Amino acid sequence: MRPEDQKRMVVEVTQRVLQNLAPNLGDAEKHIWDTLYEERQRLEQDKHHNGPLAFYRMIQKQALEASPKKQREILGDLIKHFAEEVLGHFSQSMYQVATRIVPYGLNFLLNTLSPLRLLKDFPNGFGKLDQQIIIQGDTSTIQTLAKQGTLVLVPTHVSNLDSILIGYSLHRLGLPPFLYGAGLNLFSNPVMGFFMDHLGAYKVDRKKKSYVYKEVLKAYAGYSMELGYHNLFFPGGTRSRSGKIEEKLKMGLLGMGLNAYIHNLINQKPKPDIFVVPCTLNYQLVLESPTLVEDYLKEVGKSRFIIEDDESFQVKKIIEFATKLFSLESAIHVVISHPLDLFGNQVDAKGRSKDHRGRIIDRQSYIMKNKQVAFDAQRDREYTQELGHSIREAFIRDTVLGPVQLVSWTLFRWLRESNPELDIYRLLRTGGAHASIRLTDAYSRMEKLRAYLKKKEKSHEIRLDPSLHQKDPVIILSQALAHLKSFHQPPSLERRGDRLFHLDRHILYYYQNRVPDWGDLP
Repeated sequence: MRPEDQKRMVVEVTQRVLQNLAPNLGDAEKHIWDTLYEERQRLEQDKHHNGPLAFYRMIQKQALEASPKKQREILGDLIKHFAEEVLGHFSQSMYQVATRIVPYGLNFLLNTLSPLRLLKDFPNGFGKLDQQIIIQGDTSTIQTLAKQGTLVLVPTHVSNLDSILIGYSLHRLGLPPFLYGAGLNLFSNPVMGFFMDHLGAYKVDRKKKSYVYKEVLKAYAGYSMELGYHNLFFPGGTRSRSGKIEEKLKMGLLGMGLNAYIHNLINQKPKPDIFVVPCTLNYQLVLESPTLVEDYLKEVGKSRFIIEDDESFQVKKIIEFATKLFSLESAIHVVISHPLDLFGNQVDAKGRSKDHRGRIIDRQSYIMKNKQVAFDAQRDREYTQELGHSIREAFIRDTVLGPVQLVSWTLFRWLRESNPELDIYRLLRTGGAHASIRLTDAYSRMEKLRAYLKKKEKSHEIRLDPSLHQKDPVIILSQALAHLKSFHQPPSLERRGDRLFHLDRHILYYYQNRVPDWGDLP
């Protein structure tokens, strides 16, 4: 965020949240004590972050004897404290430096295990990064819309590496930097934290449960859009633990887009429009998959929102993963979906909303009351739910499946069919009645499922990596095995003679989960 907007942001967020929570004298007391309770609970469980204790003790002491008017002022102090904590410190000069460094760094990783390729392309870019990070979809439309209004990018969330991948992709498309909320835990690394703090990230402490804090986050996001800052939200809230495409989306922050749009129209902003752009990130391998799926399968996975001990916090693991992944020339697909308006309708390159029949819609008519633009909480929530439905459809439609997903899906379906009496947990633990499958049987099953996925792609319900069209099942299986044994140890699958052995079913389960369940499986 530009320095000149930072002070405005804190003042405006404080005023808006205070007016929303405590419009009348006497409304503030409940929010003060609820916030103090939630923060005490959090700090008691998190001994590493006890810095604000003195501030909260001061707030508590003041609130005990305060008048309703004074309590409202105290609530304002709490809100301001949260707003200043969230505030990002974007630096244009730091952004320019980083966007020069990142492509070279990524290219170096891509070519680490291929010195000849590194020398071949010297000094023009140190390799061809665009051969392995493939940006596709409706890219030209968002480049045009970025000049007409404010963009809100909503990607799937697979890995902690997603932010780097998205930032690089946006830069390559010639788009300006986007504001995004990053987990406070990611700032604990001094190097990563410094760059994130100056490249558009604002701090989100997901351990904070207080209603006041959540309202500050929403107001921050909404007002930043009014100021014309492009935003990035992960509507899934956190990385997909199971490997599945996100189904339950958190629409609180995204709903602020409609709030900002209405504010823009009322204030007669020259570029009031806000466009939502779904995006899918598609890897053959996911660095943190072992930890994520284990967390999903445990009871703790139902409540633990933040994992602070997974592979993405280990620099050595990141480098090892990247070099092995890129040495396989494994394509990473970044798919930009058709942009949407705030009501879930598709938008064309001229910024016009269209219904499912392609007819142009006057989107301002959606928010009119008595012939004027106005807020309506219940109506706006329903519109946001419709937007969420359109985003979920785009996530499925623009997910790219590759050899790892197809092979994992094939093997796991065989395991389920061979052991119908076992629930998922017993199947994962024991492997069922058969330790291996004949290769000929595996090829046959894989071909049947590949044909099914090709039909889904033809009807625009999914996307497939080109390798699933161009190569025979023997090569596809070899590619999948090479990926699965390159980083995950012990390997999930292993070929021995004419049989295929399943060794780590948790990993197979994670990758096969990426295939949607359309309800008509063969």
